[in-house]
Amino acid sequence: MKLFTNKIGYLTIAFAMTVSSCSKDFLNAVPELDLSDATVFSTPARVLSQVNGLYGSAKSGSLFGGRYLIYNDIRGEEFVNRTTNSVTGYSTYQGNQDPSDTYLAGFWIQGYLTINRANLFLEGLTANPNAVSSTLAANYRGEAKFIRALTYFSLVQFFAKPYILDKGASPGLPLRLKGETSSSNNNLARSTVAQVYDQILKDLNEAETELPDSYSTALLNTTRAHKNTAIALKTRVLLAKGDYAGVITEANKIVSAAAPFRSTTRVAHALQADVSAVFKAPYTTTESIFSFPMDATNAPGTQNQLGYYFNAGNVEYYLNTGSTGIYSHPQFAATDDRKTKLTVATTAIARFPSSTKFSGVSPYIDFVPNIRYAEVLLNLAEAEAEAGNLNRAISILNAVHKRSDATYEFTGLDTKANVVRAILTERRIEFLAEGFRANDVLRRGEPLNSFGAGTLIQPSDPRYIYGIPLVETQTNPGIGN
Repeated sequence: MKLFTNKIGYLTIAFAMTVSSCSKDFLNAVPELDLSDATVFSTPARVLSQVNGLYGSAKSGSLFGGRYLIYNDIRGEEFVNRTTNSVTGYSTYQGNQDPSDTYLAGFWIQGYLTINRANLFLEGLTANPNAVSSTLAANYRGEAKFIRALTYFSLVQFFAKPYILDKGASPGLPLRLKGETSSSNNNLARSTVAQVYDQILKDLNEAETELPDSYSTALLNTTRAHKNTAIALKTRVLLAKGDYAGVITEANKIVSAAAPFRSTTRVAHALQADVSAVFKAPYTTTESIFSFPMDATNAPGTQNQLGYYFNAGNVEYYLNTGSTGIYSHPQFAATDDRKTKLTVATTAIARFPSSTKFSGVSPYIDFVPNIRYAEVLLNLAEAEAEAGNLNRAISILNAVHKRSDATYEFTGLDTKANVVRAILTERRIEFLAEGFRANDVLRRGEPLNSFGAGTLIQPSDPRYIYGIPLVETQTNPGIGN
């Protein structure tokens, strides 16, 4: 019987994270020994533990549990480094990272490890049709495809040119869709960016049909994928592709036609009246479409935590108060709740403003937000503006902004360019320290304003995207350049 392993070594796909519908056990992961495929599909509980293991792999501190989000933010102009600590992204901040960087390699390794686990799970589920009911099997397939799609999408943003530059004709990623149990298939060329996007959307479309409408608790609706989760992620992917009509079609499935904008089907997603509630325990508001849960026994790990980097308790990176940073932008007024409740003006350490969205206290067990309803709304607003429906775009923009600053009035929203600019500025405010900044710049093919490098990094500059890590080029002769 084959063992469930991965091309970089013998690594288990199964985690003992047995879950009840309302149990805190979901937050804890204790690895088991490697098990044969016959064993891990022998009981429904073991199958469920594998599903939980997929989420556990994705929420590693070296991926979505911390560093992926952090590196997206420190590449841009919103944060200033305080410590010159090489372990906490300083080379990326300076724009001089290279393929030998072990932390960038960590994204690749953990990402493909997660993808391989999803592939092995899907194959094992097919090979063991009686392991769980057909309903549960569909549910689990949808979750595995969602995780695979999220991971591929995130990696293609980092390691390939943006889709919009050449409609996806550039080299993308090796597209691995079969579970690997040895190194025999390491030789695999890169598919194009367009082919990777096609696979991502295929996974998400299938996941949407297979996933349940909802789960039995707010915790599970926040930490496990359901239909609305797949739909929400599709709006992100299609926006990066420049498919504005597609964004509108998908977003309209979970956004009402007019204010107050909310989801009227399945999970009742809506903006919270107080934005700070999203970042407080229990982290399971209806705005939180998908988050990675953390617990004291299952935290992101040393120097991976969002709070460690940005919060006033440590301050590896503080907020840029200069003219290029969003903190001083007129659209981010002093009366804005996102400034008064989610930043602090001075600290004993940095004496500069810092983000306080995430705890600065060890073991840093804040849930890590991955998809919020505010993002779906701003994705839709941007798409509507680009498609020419300025009235709806402005209405959605106002809904997001005024829940945090009710007295603010936008001016100059009389052209498409001005509306799009205001929406992009709103994204900088709303998603500060949540890992959106660099990807938001690159997906539009615009120059990256790197504060650390002290320059605009143009799309033609090799530093615009991360190089394929040496760990891949040295082991995969098919990878090319």
